[in-house]
Amino acid sequence: METMSKRPSISERLRAAILTAGESRYRIAQETGVAEAMLSRFVNRKTNLTLRAVDVLAAYLGLDLLPTKRKSKGR
Repeated sequence: METMSKRPSISERLRAAILTAGESRYRIAQETGVAEAMLSRFVNRKTNLTLRAVDVLAAYLGLDLLPTKRKSKGR
């Protein structure tokens, strides 16, 4: 799959947010209901998360998914 830009992926941004949250993965797990083992495997790139887990974590960490301006193709 070709990437559209050099921006970090949503997964990479979520990993970074988890690592820089100032809270342990255990605490994040307790607060969100996402298993700590799943968070650990995700952060260590051993598994992906369900969309439900991404939704819950994004809300807890204050992350938003926003559109960016697309480069228009020359006409």
